[in-house]
Amino acid sequence: MAKKGRDAIEQHMDKLAEAAPACACFHVRKAARALTQLYDDVLRPSGLRVTQFSVLAVTRRLGPVTVTRLAEETVTDRTTLTRNLKILAQQKLIRITPGHDRREREVTLTDRGRAALAQAYPFWKKIQAQVTQRLGPDRYRRLLSDLKATLALARTS
Repeated sequence: MAKKGRDAIEQHMDKLAEAAPACACFHVRKAARALTQLYDDVLRPSGLRVTQFSVLAVTRRLGPVTVTRLAEETVTDRTTLTRNLKILAQQKLIRITPGHDRREREVTLTDRGRAALAQAYPFWKKIQAQVTQRLGPDRYRRLLSDLKATLALARTS
């Protein structure tokens, strides 16, 4: 490779070394992984992971909900969501049935799913209170506001 080509690559490599520390996506994903581990640790006695808790809670809030709407609400790839829903269905926490439109499937929380949510809720409430308290109420409200703005930015791009 010509010296000029190697120099151009080295310039890019120097810039790439600075990318992670300045990358919004890197920091949001890093924080999300750390927070997920924190919630999972506290939720462990309930048998649910925070991702499962969230899907069940959103399903409960929306009532019978299509897989497409659930994917939109949770900002989850349909393939990933379908794989996670299959696990929840095997545990009989949700029921997946054909929707009004035969091309769509509908997700409903089962009695067992409601019981699992009820059992997990005190653990979730405990870690939620700890996170809010450790961040402080003002910072926590700013965080939620900033995350909503970030989500809106990503959806309009």
